[in-house]
Amino acid sequence: MDLTQAQSLLGGLSPTQFMRRHWHRKPLLVRQAIAGVVPPVTRAAMFALAAREDVESRLIQRDGGDAWQLRHGPLPRRALPPLARPGWTLLVQGLDLHVDAAHELLARFRFVPAARLDDLMLSYASEGGGVGPHIDSYDVFLLQVQGRRRWRFGRVENVQLRDDVPLKMLASFTPQQDWLLEPGDMLYLPPGWAHDGIAVGGDCMTASIGFRAPRADELAQALLARLADASQASDRVPHYRDPGQAATTASGEVPQALQRFAHWALARALSEPQAIERTLGEWLTEPKAQVWFEAGAAKNAERGVQLDRRSRMAYDARYIFINGESMRAAGRDARLMRALADQCRLDARAVRRAGPEARTMLDEWLACGWLQAAP
Repeated sequence: MDLTQAQSLLGGLSPTQFMRRHWHRKPLLVRQAIAGVVPPVTRAAMFALAAREDVESRLIQRDGGDAWQLRHGPLPRRALPPLARPGWTLLVQGLDLHVDAAHELLARFRFVPAARLDDLMLSYASEGGGVGPHIDSYDVFLLQVQGRRRWRFGRVENVQLRDDVPLKMLASFTPQQDWLLEPGDMLYLPPGWAHDGIAVGGDCMTASIGFRAPRADELAQALLARLADASQASDRVPHYRDPGQAATTASGEVPQALQRFAHWALARALSEPQAIERTLGEWLTEPKAQVWFEAGAAKNAERGVQLDRRSRMAYDARYIFINGESMRAAGRDARLMRALADQCRLDARAVRRAGPEARTMLDEWLACGWLQAAP
């Protein structure tokens, strides 16, 4: 991807210009970001996906005035309201994990680091359907792929949520902008911008490209848990010992020696060189909970390979990460694996340049379904 090349997807801006002018800063409306856009799935196929156990789906209904209902999937077709009934929305999360066309659409946004890309969610709404005014903590691209949707958005100074609905819905919302999106139009919103999308005319499909924005406490908890798991795998982890502990009448007081041991234990977990970087890469590439891979017979990477759409791959200066695992890599093989992470594929010529260890790794990843042979 040429980061300096103007793109219709970004309204004539290059990725470099977009990231400098709009990312995390201000909204952008792009008319005909994808001219002639086609939904990544048909309505019937989307309904069928919502009925599956391995697909995350939600049904949101607005009953009458201002009463809302939320139901989590699986959602068989009989659980969905009639198409002519107004005020309901079906959401299918992680469509890119299940549909090649959705995965390819998500890949168009890889001018943002893939570690920040989360997934593509598809919504289907009848007339007046939506999820109410809300605020996201992450950047989002809202691409209209079928029908029309009216987006109202703006800043909210005093963020208060309603406590009478099963959704994170704003108690008060006064929009500053009001735009009607047709198929192919796209709206980008930075984090913290309140927005409310309402289907106009029914049969409305909107693809939402969302990004990962972990909270500091969530990230710390995840990394410490992984570091603790790695520590448990070692046979040389010392236990707390207090041979010098004296008899005491203050039995409720936490011994200072135990407090010092706790400080040391945390420092020890973080003292390994690159421990945080390695653990972060493993966490970022951990497959989602509903993902599993189908292992098959051993295959050969000779004609080229591509990442399975469910695989997550990344790298840093020392490690290669894939699907929650890490490995040290250097030299030619490291460059090859980084190319695979960047481009999601390697052609036959690139595979032939791989060293024996890298070839073995590629064949193993093919066998367990993390890679697919090039078509």
